[in-house]
Amino acid sequence: MFTRISIHSVYVLDQDEALDFYVGKLGFQVTADVDMGFMRWLTVALPSDPDRSILLEKPGSPSLSDDTAAQVRDLVTKGALGVAAVLNTDDCQKTYETLKAKGVEFTEEPTKQPYGIDCALRDPFGNHIRITQPAQGPVEITEEDIARWQAEA
Repeated sequence: MFTRISIHSVYVLDQDEALDFYVGKLGFQVTADVDMGFMRWLTVALPSDPDRSILLEKPGSPSLSDDTAAQVRDLVTKGALGVAAVLNTDDCQKTYETLKAKGVEFTEEPTKQPYGIDCALRDPFGNHIRITQPAQGPVEITEEDIARWQAEA
């Protein structure tokens, strides 16, 4: 059956701006940039995980009609498509400080959670990205944790 996920798609409204953000600020590297005529196939990956790419996809044909593409662009801008990626780090606070110094705007500062330490940001188009420093060892999530998350939602 399946052996791994190799590409995950994230909708972006401008692929050059996406490159500036994902490569220039977050530290991804370009794995493919191909003009296919009907679309630009643009993928990036973390240098530490080059076999798993993100397709920075502009909503449009051939996969979407013009009307549907317009609706998707609207949803992306509103941040309504959910979490685009969860990126792991060994030091969430340091990663937060490094990215903040590069001008990345965060929606949540690093916060200790039962599963580790994490923070959140949005890319220039509205996609949610979480950065997580996973906890070491077994994780116990309590009913109080669940209640707190529900209250924050």
